[in-house]
Amino acid sequence: MNPSSSGWIKKLLKIASTNDAYLKLSEKTFYNELKLSGFIYGSNLSVVNNVVDKGDLTDEELCKVNLLLALHYIYNAKPSKESFADSVINFYKNFDQPKSSFFDGLLGEKKSHAQVEVIINKRIHIDDNILTKNFSYFITNALLYIDVLAYQKFLITNTISEKYIQQLEIAIETITLNVFDSKVKKTKYDESLIKLFEASRRYQSSVSYHYNDVLKYLKKPLEKQYIIDIACIASWSDKIIDIDEHKFLVQLSKDLHIKPEVVEQSIKDINTFYILNSDQIPLLSSKNMAKSFYDNSSKMVSKLISRNSKRLMKELRESKELMVLLSQSTSRELTEEEQKKMQEQLMDIIKSIPSLAIFMLPGGGILLPLFVKFIPKLLPSAFDENRIEE
Repeated sequence: MNPSSSGWIKKLLKIASTNDAYLKLSEKTFYNELKLSGFIYGSNLSVVNNVVDKGDLTDEELCKVNLLLALHYIYNAKPSKESFADSVINFYKNFDQPKSSFFDGLLGEKKSHAQVEVIINKRIHIDDNILTKNFSYFITNALLYIDVLAYQKFLITNTISEKYIQQLEIAIETITLNVFDSKVKKTKYDESLIKLFEASRRYQSSVSYHYNDVLKYLKKPLEKQYIIDIACIASWSDKIIDIDEHKFLVQLSKDLHIKPEVVEQSIKDINTFYILNSDQIPLLSSKNMAKSFYDNSSKMVSKLISRNSKRLMKELRESKELMVLLSQSTSRELTEEEQKKMQEQLMDIIKSIPSLAIFMLPGGGILLPLFVKFIPKLLPSAFDENRIEE
């Protein structure tokens, strides 16, 4: 079974049908199996519940397999009148509405396992030259469980509201920011990441989201467990969970009405996972995970802008209001409303250029501040009188 060639989903499901013990697991047990495989942490090192032999599968291929098996587990627990393949395609079609994204052009074809393969591939993996390994591990793949939660809701209601996904993302971002704030000693890279998260909320509004505001968005046990694990990932960004971070995690469990032993187990799980697998996770070879993420993301965004400079410039010229805001941002601090407007218009431009699809992935919004940072280099020099050509 080769997840990098056509026909892998049919083959996987056939193999899984002879080893379907994973379908009989409780939700909590299956989630823990996903965590053990590394799926929840964004670093897939094995196949969930050893449904199929890991063999020589790459991390991206393992992620494809685990996402597909997670969706299949959810489908089996709440089967619909549609086939599994049709159900997944309809889910992502709803997931993608009402705004277009990198799934455009993929969802109008005949429904089949082959179409699901295309969707899964696009959801997880973009050209290696664009998506760096570190970004893939630390942000994108770690948020793929949002798809699983949303798919579960889709099967129950036969629809998925954008509001539900927004609230999950807002909760993750807000709580992650609070994790960074709990750090006693912040490096300049920690501070950079905090600023990135603060400026990158894709679903910004005039309402400021605070820690207490987002707790009400988390209602189901697995949503709460997932947030706890994401908070542990953020705490572990400097490779240690210190006393203050531990206090924050304990308080988070109390605020979510989760037993203290749950967060203690989550801390134990992430320590065990990263320590035992440090040699298999490239991100951990860096002296500072935040520095690695920030540096690699900067290079990636710079490369994206360079490759698409002509099309970006054309789109920018057609968006006069955005041009004005970008030019003003070089000389003054934009208001919150102006920042929101600029991000919305930038997202519209990004959607029109397929190779910028990375910004449409879960967590891709945190790259927007970097995108804005590099965009002024495309503008005429008259917009920035103090520019020094490098």
